[in-house]
Amino acid sequence: MKREIHICADDFGMNAHVDAGIVSLALRHRLTGTSCLVDGLLFEQDIAQLQATGIKIGLHLNFTESLGQDGPVWPLRTIIARSLVRSLPAMAIADAIERQLQRFENVAGHLPHYIDGHQHVHQLPQIRSALLAILQRRYANTQLPWIRHGGNVRSAGFPLALKAKAYTIAMLGAGPLRREATAAGFPMNNGFCGVYDFGGGQKAYLRWVGLWLAQCKNGDALMCHPANGHAVNDTLGAQRQAEFAVLSSDALEVMLAGEKVQVVGGNTF
Repeated sequence: MKREIHICADDFGMNAHVDAGIVSLALRHRLTGTSCLVDGLLFEQDIAQLQATGIKIGLHLNFTESLGQDGPVWPLRTIIARSLVRSLPAMAIADAIERQLQRFENVAGHLPHYIDGHQHVHQLPQIRSALLAILQRRYANTQLPWIRHGGNVRSAGFPLALKAKAYTIAMLGAGPLRREATAAGFPMNNGFCGVYDFGGGQKAYLRWVGLWLAQCKNGDALMCHPANGHAVNDTLGAQRQAEFAVLSSDALEVMLAGEKVQVVGGNTF
């Protein structure tokens, strides 16, 4: 029996190479969905071609990437530290969540199919509680969006440093997010794959994908960050290209078939 997983691409709207790469993979049925940076330079321009692919489209909640938006932006270390001692400005957090949701709805013309976070900020204390409360209020009379969590990590066979990164992300709120969201009726992923050091080119990424597919469970999410080119000032640009090459390759089809894994459509959210 085949295991079904969600492959979700992050960062749509960030730049032309990211957007084109995601659209290309969607047309090849290699993705379940993509989450959008609503303040990204090209989000509004490129959303129509994304919608034409039929994949699910979510909100990539952002508090750490400066995109010229109104509202707070913090370095990742700062927002983690402040959230852990509950010193983030509650009103500013709530306003930023509301604004990003509203912009998504205004541009996309529909509610987000799912929610995740840039650098996993949606899991953090203060942010997750505000997010869940706002989603319950805004979408009380419709289907609640699927929420991605970074827990139940699949890291067997990975180097210690990569395991540590995956478990660090999980420890920064994945468990509480899963418990609180599930109790409130939000659908979620089972486990989580996709964490690595954003290095090593195609050879390393092909190896990591093989390990994730070998151990993933039904209903897991595999996070990815593909692009079909290297944008200026994108520090991850080279590795984004490597991800795109692997995800668009025949080798991926062979691995999926060999491991009896199926990339499911967004209707499973």
